[in-house]
Amino acid sequence: MSGGDDVADWWRTGIIDMEPGRIHLRGRPVQELIGTTGFAEMIWLMVMGAPIAGHRAKLFEAALVAAVDHGPQAPSIAAARMAATCGVGLQSAMATGLNMLGDVHGGAGEQAVEMYRFVERGGPEGLATALDAWRAERGRYLPGFGHRFHKPVDPRAPRLLSLVDEAAEAGAVSGAYAQIARAIEAHLATERGKPVPMNIDGATAVIYAELGCPPPLARGFFGLSRTVGILAHAWEQTEQGGRNKGPTPPAYRWTYDGD
Repeated sequence: MSGGDDVADWWRTGIIDMEPGRIHLRGRPVQELIGTTGFAEMIWLMVMGAPIAGHRAKLFEAALVAAVDHGPQAPSIAAARMAATCGVGLQSAMATGLNMLGDVHGGAGEQAVEMYRFVERGGPEGLATALDAWRAERGRYLPGFGHRFHKPVDPRAPRLLSLVDEAAEAGAVSGAYAQIARAIEAHLATERGKPVPMNIDGATAVIYAELGCPPPLARGFFGLSRTVGILAHAWEQTEQGGRNKGPTPPAYRWTYDGD
């Protein structure tokens, strides 16, 4: 390479093209996007490389809105609040919370998309067999179902699925993954003899599957959504004050089980 191409080609991107006085994002001048494009639509354009509109945009935004927060008992929120009392800046507190999102806390949406597609390959009559195969490989836990707090229903799930139904009636999505998720929920209720609610991860995974997202992006979009709650709690804790707050009040002690 010559003429500086060896440097320019070090990073290659189809996301942004820029020179003095000009910024194009995914081929569109930024000034045309400002004031005409919603934030959720902008997220989709940047990540997926194509615009989103109508019922599909409404679904995507609904998924982002639904998962913003679940209170200080959520590890990501608790970590951000604790960090905010330790003398770090707001962005460091946010990063602390965001870094708590992993395979267990924050990863269920990605896993649920994978599970829905796994079940889909087995066909409508193969649900039980597909779930048995999934459990044999992944363990008894079915991502996106069950909730330690919200019983017998996670209030977010029915609303999200009703929006999927509306989009399916309008022909914007297939509705197939909503059917699969409801079938899994019914199967679990029969299996256990009591309701096993679809939770926020299962419901948002329906939307991301309906929109054609690769499974890892379901986790990524959840992280974007939860960052809103992390920011809100970190800022609230900053305003409330407090110094070096741990996970429990000082009067409580841990259990020592050593010799």
